[in-house]
Amino acid sequence: MKILNIHKTIKADELINLLDQKLNPLFHHQRHSDNISFIIENKEGIVEISCPEIYEGFLFRVEIKGRELHITRSEHYVDDVNSLTVESILNELFKEIAADGNVTFVLEG
Repeated sequence: MKILNIHKTIKADELINLLDQKLNPLFHHQRHSDNISFIIENKEGIVEISCPEIYEGFLFRVEIKGRELHITRSEHYVDDVNSLTVESILNELFKEIAADGNVTFVLEG
């Protein structure tokens, strides 16, 4: 799990709206392909990113706890190039939603 402090509180729907608008277009641009698209869902307040056509289960889960984002990456796909690309995009999008673009790394474990 990775924990990031975005220095403001947000709701799951705010994060989902941002991801819905930008995750797939940025992924398609970076990978030069539109063959893969991700599903972003609110599962009881936890934002889940998946691609059931290719991957079993979730790729990422983001739980919002106050000003922190608790990010869980599926252990089955840690070295997968698509998962790494999504992680890179998420890091940039978290800066967009953070107060003044300020994201502080709290923990990785």
